[in-house]
Amino acid sequence: MVIREAEAADWPAWHRMWRANCAHFEASLSVAENEELWRRIMDPDNPVSALVGAGPGAESTLVGFAHYVLHPHTFSSRMVCYLEDLWVEPSARGAGVGRKLIDALVARGRDRDWRRIYWHTEADNAAARVLYDRVAQLTDYVRYDIALQ
Repeated sequence: MVIREAEAADWPAWHRMWRANCAHFEASLSVAENEELWRRIMDPDNPVSALVGAGPGAESTLVGFAHYVLHPHTFSSRMVCYLEDLWVEPSARGAGVGRKLIDALVARGRDRDWRRIYWHTEADNAAARVLYDRVAQLTDYVRYDIALQ
Protein backbone atom coordinates (compact mmCIF):
# COMPACT_ATOMS: atom_id res chain seq x y z
CA MET A 1 0.00 0.00 0.00
CA VAL A 2 1.33 3.39 -1.05
CA ILE A 3 -0.22 6.61 0.28
CA ARG A 4 0.61 9.72 -1.74
CA GLU A 5 -0.74 13.03 -3.02
CA ALA A 6 -3.27 12.75 -5.80
CA GLU A 7 -1.79 13.26 -9.26
CA ALA A 8 -3.38 14.34 -12.54
CA ALA A 9 -3.21 10.79 -13.91
CA ASP A 10 -5.40 9.63 -10.99
CA TRP A 11 -8.48 11.37 -12.42
CA PRO A 12 -10.26 8.27 -13.83
CA ALA A 13 -9.87 6.14 -10.69
CA TRP A 14 -10.50 9.07 -8.35
CA HIS A 15 -13.59 10.11 -10.30
CA ARG A 16 -15.01 6.57 -10.19
CA MET A 17 -14.49 6.43 -6.40
CA TRP A 18 -15.79 9.97 -5.92
CA ARG A 19 -19.02 9.13 -7.77
CA ALA A 20 -19.41 6.03 -5.58
CA ASN A 21 -18.86 8.15 -2.47
CA CYS A 22 -21.45 10.68 -3.63
CA ALA A 23 -23.95 7.92 -4.41
CA HIS A 24 -23.40 6.44 -0.95
CA PHE A 25 -24.33 9.78 0.61
CA GLU A 26 -27.15 10.34 -1.90
CA ALA A 27 -25.44 13.45 -3.24
CA SER A 28 -25.81 14.42 -6.85
CA LEU A 29 -23.08 16.61 -8.31
CA SER A 30 -22.91 17.92 -11.84
CA VAL A 31 -20.05 17.11 -14.18
CA ALA A 32 -18.87 20.71 -13.75
CA GLU A 33 -18.86 20.38 -9.93
CA ASN A 34 -16.83 17.16 -10.10
CA GLU A 35 -14.36 18.75 -12.48
CA GLU A 36 -14.09 21.84 -10.27
CA LEU A 37 -13.33 19.73 -7.21
CA TRP A 38 -10.58 17.94 -9.13
CA ARG A 39 -9.21 21.29 -10.35
CA ARG A 40 -9.03 22.47 -6.73
CA ILE A 41 -7.30 19.29 -5.63
CA MET A 42 -4.72 19.70 -8.39
CA ASP A 43 -4.12 23.40 -7.61
CA PRO A 44 -1.28 23.69 -5.06
CA ASP A 45 -2.53 27.17 -4.09
CA ASN A 46 -6.01 25.89 -3.16
CA PRO A 47 -6.64 24.69 0.43
CA VAL A 48 -8.41 21.51 -0.80
CA SER A 49 -6.05 18.55 -1.22
CA ALA A 50 -6.25 14.78 -1.52
CA LEU A 51 -4.21 11.80 -0.49
CA VAL A 52 -4.79 8.55 -2.34
CA GLY A 53 -4.09 4.96 -1.43
CA ALA A 54 -2.82 2.64 -4.13
CA GLY A 55 -3.53 -1.05 -3.71
CA PRO A 56 -0.92 -3.69 -2.96
CA GLY A 57 0.92 -5.13 -5.91
CA ALA A 58 -0.58 -2.64 -8.32
CA GLU A 59 0.51 0.85 -7.34
CA SER A 60 -1.55 2.38 -10.15
CA THR A 61 -4.83 0.95 -8.79
CA LEU A 62 -6.36 3.41 -6.35
CA VAL A 63 -8.41 1.93 -3.53
CA GLY A 64 -9.12 4.99 -1.41
CA PHE A 65 -8.81 8.72 -0.91
CA ALA A 66 -8.83 11.35 1.80
CA HIS A 67 -9.92 14.87 0.90
CA TYR A 68 -8.75 17.49 3.35
CA VAL A 69 -8.97 21.24 3.73
CA LEU A 70 -6.40 23.37 5.55
CA HIS A 71 -7.58 26.55 7.23
CA PRO A 72 -6.41 29.10 9.80
CA HIS A 73 -7.63 28.90 13.37
CA THR A 74 -8.65 31.77 15.64
CA PHE A 75 -7.08 30.23 18.76
CA SER A 76 -3.71 29.47 17.20
CA SER A 77 -1.29 30.68 14.56
CA ARG A 78 -1.01 27.08 13.35
CA MET A 79 -3.15 25.64 10.56
CA VAL A 80 -6.01 23.22 11.22
CA CYS A 81 -6.94 20.35 8.93
CA TYR A 82 -10.51 19.31 8.22
CA LEU A 83 -10.73 15.75 6.89
CA GLU A 84 -13.77 16.23 4.68
CA ASP A 85 -14.05 12.91 2.85
CA LEU A 86 -12.56 9.50 3.53
CA TRP A 87 -13.45 6.76 1.03
CA VAL A 88 -12.21 3.20 0.68
CA GLU A 89 -13.36 0.93 -2.10
CA PRO A 90 -15.73 -1.74 -0.74
CA SER A 91 -13.40 -4.49 -1.98
CA ALA A 92 -10.52 -3.01 0.06
CA ARG A 93 -12.37 -2.33 3.31
CA GLY A 94 -11.06 -4.04 6.41
CA ALA A 95 -7.51 -4.10 5.04
CA GLY A 96 -6.32 -0.96 6.86
CA VAL A 97 -6.56 1.49 3.96
CA GLY A 98 -8.59 4.06 5.90
CA ARG A 99 -6.18 3.85 8.82
CA LYS A 100 -3.19 4.32 6.50
CA LEU A 101 -4.79 7.37 4.90
CA ILE A 102 -5.45 8.92 8.32
CA ASP A 103 -1.97 7.99 9.57
CA ALA A 104 -0.41 9.64 6.50
CA LEU A 105 -2.45 12.77 7.14
CA VAL A 106 -1.35 12.78 10.80
CA ALA A 107 2.30 12.41 9.75
CA ARG A 108 1.89 15.28 7.27
CA GLY A 109 0.32 17.44 9.98
CA ARG A 110 3.13 16.74 12.42
CA ASP A 111 5.76 17.49 9.76
CA ARG A 112 4.02 20.75 8.85
CA ASP A 113 3.13 21.78 12.42
CA TRP A 114 -0.65 21.78 12.06
CA ARG A 115 -2.61 22.30 15.28
CA ARG A 116 -5.05 19.44 14.77
CA ILE A 117 -7.06 17.30 12.37
CA TYR A 118 -10.80 16.96 12.80
CA TRP A 119 -13.80 15.49 10.98
CA HIS A 120 -17.49 14.69 11.27
CA THR A 121 -19.41 11.49 10.65
CA GLU A 122 -22.96 10.31 11.06
CA ALA A 123 -23.80 8.92 14.48
CA ASP A 124 -24.91 5.63 12.92
CA ASN A 125 -21.77 5.18 10.78
CA ALA A 126 -20.76 2.19 12.91
CA ALA A 127 -18.17 0.68 10.55
CA ALA A 128 -16.22 3.91 10.17
CA ARG A 129 -16.55 4.77 13.84
CA VAL A 130 -14.71 1.58 14.82
CA LEU A 131 -11.66 3.05 13.10
CA TYR A 132 -12.30 6.62 14.25
CA ASP A 133 -12.59 5.54 17.88
CA ARG A 134 -9.15 3.92 17.60
CA VAL A 135 -7.33 6.89 16.06
CA ALA A 136 -9.05 9.99 17.47
CA GLN A 137 -10.81 11.45 20.48
CA LEU A 138 -14.60 11.72 20.26
CA THR A 139 -15.69 15.22 21.32
CA ASP A 140 -18.90 16.60 22.78
CA TYR A 141 -19.37 19.17 20.01
CA VAL A 142 -22.72 19.33 18.26
CA ARG A 143 -22.85 20.53 14.67
CA TYR A 144 -25.45 22.95 13.32
CA ASP A 145 -26.02 23.65 9.61
CA ILE A 146 -27.74 26.43 7.72
CA ALA A 147 -28.32 25.54 4.08
CA LEU A 148 -27.73 28.59 1.90
CA GLN A 149 -29.16 27.24 -1.35
